[in-house]
Amino acid sequence: MKPERKIYSVGELNRKARLTLENGIGEVWVEGEISRLTRHASGHWYFTLKDEAAAVSCAMFKQNNSMVLFEPKDGINVRVLGQASLYEARGNYQLIVRSMEEAGKGNLQEQFEKLKAKLAAEGLFDSNRKKPLPMLPKKIGVVTSPTGAAVRDIINVLTRRFPNIGILLAPVTVQGEGSAPRIAKAIHYLNTRDDIDLIIAGRGGGSIEDLWAFNEEVVARAIADSNIPVISAVGHEIDFTIADFVADVRAPTPSAAAELAVPVQSELETTVVRLAARLGGSLQNRALVLREKIPGFRQAMAQSLRGGLQQRQQRIDEAALRLTHELKNSVTIQKQRLPSLQQTMTHRLQSAIAERKQNVRRLEAQLRALSPLGVLDRGYSLTETEAGAVVRDASDVKTGDRLKTRFAKGTIISEVKEKQS
Repeated sequence: MKPERKIYSVGELNRKARLTLENGIGEVWVEGEISRLTRHASGHWYFTLKDEAAAVSCAMFKQNNSMVLFEPKDGINVRVLGQASLYEARGNYQLIVRSMEEAGKGNLQEQFEKLKAKLAAEGLFDSNRKKPLPMLPKKIGVVTSPTGAAVRDIINVLTRRFPNIGILLAPVTVQGEGSAPRIAKAIHYLNTRDDIDLIIAGRGGGSIEDLWAFNEEVVARAIADSNIPVISAVGHEIDFTIADFVADVRAPTPSAAAELAVPVQSELETTVVRLAARLGGSLQNRALVLREKIPGFRQAMAQSLRGGLQQRQQRIDEAALRLTHELKNSVTIQKQRLPSLQQTMTHRLQSAIAERKQNVRRLEAQLRALSPLGVLDRGYSLTETEAGAVVRDASDVKTGDRLKTRFAKGTIISEVKEKQS
């Protein structure tokens, strides 16, 4: 006769497994690194405790976690006292933690702080290295997963704010083995193109393990070496990565990065119209001001020309005075210094004086030639009407007019008897 089969329900199986764990292992001390810590509204804590080889889910209820004397967070090493158990509703193996003490920083957090200190010492976080973002980029390179929520958020916000913006996706894996080199390679690739004005590199939020690719040195170096401004957009507002410190601008979320990248097109157009109107008004006012200044410019120019002529005449007079003065000084000096050559110098002085006189006579002759009186000396005459107007043509007078004609010496009064053309 076959033994009767024992058939368990799922609930019975999970209960038996829970009791086996609790009775077989009991309370144990476990050391590991906290990850995915969640503080529930009920006050309970849920987290993962892990090492390099494995991980275990943990729950620490409010009455127990209220006794913890430090602030637990992802990435730190702790020692916990807990009961191995099983969550029957889901069949999940877990550790019910009764107490917790700090055992030192976790390996990932330690790596993070070490790299952060190293790059800070090199000046990679300095504000004077930060490149300004372009006011209106023509095309933006996006380095992220092609399937995640981050790329959808970035594209939606960019196209909503500026519908005609160019977007080039450089698809990469953002977590897991090999992700960091791929992210760095994508940033280097975008720098080889001449049509990219701005780079957004990022992903959605997650645990420290999920975000770790953006804490790798190869990614930090790629961002630092980029000739194109880079906006980091990693995780949620509370998440900070090494990439955030190196990037030219850090955005708290992918959506916020897109908002920082481009203005709202309609607002920009309104601003352009307003500035154009202001510029037009300014130019018109400037034109009116300049038009009002034209008469003053003309008057100033005329005064300047008159002043220039007067100054030239004054310089001529001064030059003549200086010439006479220098000539006298020269004669005196030569007499004092060279008595033996007095006769020669006297002859030279007489020659010089004669030459100067000749020049003066020539200048006087030129002045007389330009003077109306000089013209009269050459046999010409000057005829005027009784009113004093100069007669230049027969048409300027009529029969019967009385005229006054001036000669070099003397004046005659005559009457027009007849005109001949």
